[in-house]
Amino acid sequence: MLSLFLKCTVGAAVVLLISLLSRSKAFYIAGLVPLFPTFALIAHVIVSQDKGTEALKQTALFGMWSLIPYFIYLLMVYLLATKFPIWSCLSIATLCWIVTATLLVSGWNHYFS
Repeated sequence: MLSLFLKCTVGAAVVLLISLLSRSKAFYIAGLVPLFPTFALIAHVIVSQDKGTEALKQTALFGMWSLIPYFIYLLMVYLLATKFPIWSCLSIATLCWIVTATLLVSGWNHYFS
C-alpha cells in the first residue's frame, strides 16, 4: 500500500512540475519533464533481473526505435497546432502515434521472432 501511495505522490509531483513549468518563461521545458526515464528505469531493472543483460540490450534497442512514434506524434502536433482545434490536433497526433507504434511492434515481432 505504501508503494502505491509513493507512486501516486510521484505522479502528482510530476503533474505539478509540468503545470508550474508551463506557466513560466521556460514553458517549453514542460515538454521535457515527461521524458525523464522513470518507467524505463523500472523496466530496465525488471528486465535485467528477470531476463539478463542480453534482454536488457534488446529492450534498450527497442526503446531507441520507439522514439519514432513519439517523433511522429510531436511532428503532427507541430504541423497541426495552428490548423485544428487543440482536441482535434491531439487526437490526430495520437492516432498517428498508435499507427506508427503498431507498425513498429509488428515489424519488430516479424524481425526478431
